[in-house]
Amino acid sequence: MSLDLTETVQGVVDGLSSEYSEDLIEVYKSCDHTYIRVEAENIKEILNYLKTKHHFIFLCDIIGADRYTSDERFEVIYNIMNLRTQDRIFVKIRCEEEDPKVDSATSVWSSAGWMEREAYDMYGIRFEGHPDLRRIFMPEDFDYFPLRKEFPLLGIPGSIELPNTTPDTE
Repeated sequence: MSLDLTETVQGVVDGLSSEYSEDLIEVYKSCDHTYIRVEAENIKEILNYLKTKHHFIFLCDIIGADRYTSDERFEVIYNIMNLRTQDRIFVKIRCEEEDPKVDSATSVWSSAGWMEREAYDMYGIRFEGHPDLRRIFMPEDFDYFPLRKEFPLLGIPGSIELPNTTPDTE
């Protein structure tokens, strides 16, 4: 069985270069994985293209990251996989510190919902078009995002009510 060129990682990069040349920022390899950074504006279309044209049908994870820089502070990383070839690529987008938001990938993969909620809860990145974007770990009225780099390691005293750690002696 011969592999179709569109199902190789180089074929994916070539396809993105021709279809989305204005959105493609950089491509690099690290630890035997391919990373593709694209403009955030068309992320939904790019992910749909990768799913339908290159068979990257499995969304393994969506990861939020705080780069702690003054420009394009937050990063969203989509870990996707082609189950036919077992190839994995990481598609990365960046957003600004003030009002970080990107388009939701839930229309491409319904499983993106939980992962986007986690990135929202931990970093404050809003996913526009998400059907149910609310906190998943922290209380809804919690004003902070615990995985941002400026969040204190010991937390913010009094920001959340903690359970009583003294056992009942009755």
